[in-house]
Amino acid sequence: MFTGIVEEMGRIRQLDQVSETAVRLTIDAAVVLKDVRIGDSISVNGICLTVTDVSDDAFGVDVMPETMKATSLRMLKEGAFVNLERSMPADGRFGGHFVTGHVDGTGTIVRKTKQENAVYYDVAIQPELTAYFIMKGSVAIDGVSLTVFGISGNEITLSLIPHTVSQTVLGAKGEGDCVNVECDVLAKHVHSLMNHPRKQN
Repeated sequence: MFTGIVEEMGRIRQLDQVSETAVRLTIDAAVVLKDVRIGDSISVNGICLTVTDVSDDAFGVDVMPETMKATSLRMLKEGAFVNLERSMPADGRFGGHFVTGHVDGTGTIVRKTKQENAVYYDVAIQPELTAYFIMKGSVAIDGVSLTVFGISGNEITLSLIPHTVSQTVLGAKGEGDCVNVECDVLAKHVHSLMNHPRKQN
């Protein structure tokens, strides 16, 4: 479980193609390595991945074919920056919202506009995900906890503060770029219960 509060931007040091549809990533990092152990979970651009090895300045993860197919990781190249967050400690602060690291799909940035000290992003999402969005609801975009400020058709509007723009990979992204989308897990549970009620014994 994560909070959507990015701890640092890491850098893809090495990308090894282990099969046609699976890769192994070595990611340069600093903050997330402070107490990491093999087997721990780290969110990489919003995707929960398991640490398979650790050094003083990097960690390795394996990415399965399904993850490659369903997320933006398939577009990454060596040298690319990624958002990193360790899993939430039981005694830690909860600054964002419940983020599982299980991406629901990808979206495309269709507009990026600056308004005073905010940057607005309009993101086109897959139509089947629109049921999980409400005004002022939560969403994780590339692992960043954000608030929905507008909904129009299959597009959502997000407002980023300067800190988020400068401290996450979203700041360097623009129109046409792909992002990972994780809908609010509470909204998904409510939608499932309302549309597929369980029979009582």
